[in-house]
Order: sequence, then structure tokens, then C-alpha cells
Amino acid sequence: MPLVIGHRGASGYRPEHTLASYELAARRTTKIIDGVSITGWFTEDLTLAELRTLRAVERLPSVRQRNTLYNGLFTVPTFQEVLDLRERLSRELRRTVGVYPETKHPTYFRSIGLGLEEPLVRALRRNHLDRPKAPVFVQSFELANLRDLRQRHRLTVPLVFLTGASGGPFGDPRTYAEYLTPAGLAELRSVVSGIGPEKGQIIPRTADGTLGSPTSLVADAHHAGLVVHPYTFRAENQFLPVDYRTGTDPTAYGRAIDEQTTFLATGIDGLFTDQADIGVLSRERFLAS
Repeated sequence: MPLVIGHRGASGYRPEHTLASYELAARRTTKIIDGVSITGWFTEDLTLAELRTLRAVERLPSVRQRNTLYNGLFTVPTFQEVLDLRERLSRELRRTVGVYPETKHPTYFRSIGLGLEEPLVRALRRNHLDRPKAPVFVQSFELANLRDLRQRHRLTVPLVFLTGASGGPFGDPRTYAEYLTPAGLAELRSVVSGIGPEKGQIIPRTADGTLGSPTSLVADAHHAGLVVHPYTFRAENQFLPVDYRTGTDPTAYGRAIDEQTTFLATGIDGLFTDQADIGVLSRERFLAS
């Protein structure tokens, strides 16, 4: 088997020929996460002090070229720092600012003895945010994780079940589509307060990529007593339906406001967007119509 040799350590991530560079190179590994083999460096193999040395870079540099100006300037925050920011902004802006944390790969982290539920609940309670009317939603693609938070940990904040356009929760024999039937939604109501579907489950696209007709999902969810927060709305052409694009540049902004107002007209209770200002403007436009 060919060797993988860290050139001067992990010199692409730490200054070359330093102990930090050598140590990081030695911890590159392959793990199975939710049934998928992934090679790289993992948070659980690094200390908090080491994680604090990392700096964020733009995830989609070819799409959001302006964001690359900020590469390397910002650290990765802890959840407590996010909660501290929420409190400070609420005070400074004189309005309530909420948080919407997601538990990523909870089954995997529980399997290695690093369950996400306990520290999440501790943090919310330490910050006096474990209450039904708190400005918090906790989201997850795994219903078992949300059920554990609600039933075993007695977390009282609203919980939101995220659903993908295909497949199902890891380790769950049921598909997301099954959970989104009227019967499935009625069952979800005993655990969660809402659903976060992929936006195509609200209004699918036709074969030619244009926006189609709304499904009954919003009405079905509301009938079951659930709020609906679809994801993810983005302004760039490549993420928009064909009939909402402007020009031919895939990274240019298209008719994102029109797309979002069209979705708001279905009765959704919120939306995830990469450009919050566009979401606010779309909401204002919809409410004024």
C-alpha cells in the first residue's frame, strides 16, 4: 500500500517543520460516519486549544468570491460564544435575537462516546434558554436524536425535524417521504414543533428546472400543528430555478426576492437563507402584497 507522507508535516495547515505541523499530519485518518467513509482531520481528535488556532475560509470560493477577502481572519466560535453574542446583540439592538443550532451526525458522535445532547442541554440551561418560549430552535436530521432530547433530557425548547429530498435518517428504516405523509406528520407532532424540509419538497422543480406547483406539505404540516421552515434559499443563479435566473453567469444574483415571495405565499412559517437581508426584504414585500 502506498505511503502517505506529510511534507514537512501538515504544511498546508500549519507552519512547516513545526511540532504542530507534524502532529496534525499524523492525525489525518479515515472514519466511517453515518455509513460514509471520510478521510481528513476530525474535531474529536483535536483539543479545543488546537481548534482555536484554526481560521475560517470561504466554503464556496468560486461562488462567493468576495468572501475570500476574509479568509483566515476569523476563528471557529464555541457554542457558548454564539450564545454570548446572541445575548449581546439582543441587548444592543433592543430586540430578541434567536439561535437555531443543529446537532450534526448525532449517532456517530454518540458511538464514540461524545454525545451531543448532554453538552447542548447543559449550555441552554446554563444560559436560561431551556423554556418553551425561548428564542431557540434545535434542529436535526435524525428523529431519534430529537426524541432523546425531548423525552430523556426533557428539553423544552421547540425542536425541528429536518428532512432531505431523498433517503431517510441514518439508522432509521423509514424514509423522509414517509415522515412527511399526513400520518407521519401527525406522529411527529408528539416529538417536534416543526419540520425543516428541503425547499423542493414545498415547491418541486419541473423536468426543465423551472419552478413547479406547490405540494400539500405546508397545509398537511399545519393541520398536524407543525410549523414549516424550508431550506436553503440562496441568491446566486446556480441555486435558483431556471425561470428565476438573470443572465448566464451562475454566480450572479438572480430573482431571489421573487423566488422567496413565491414560497412565502405557500404559507411557510420561515425560511433558511444565506442572505438574511434578502429574506427580510422578501418578507416585507410579501406582507405588503
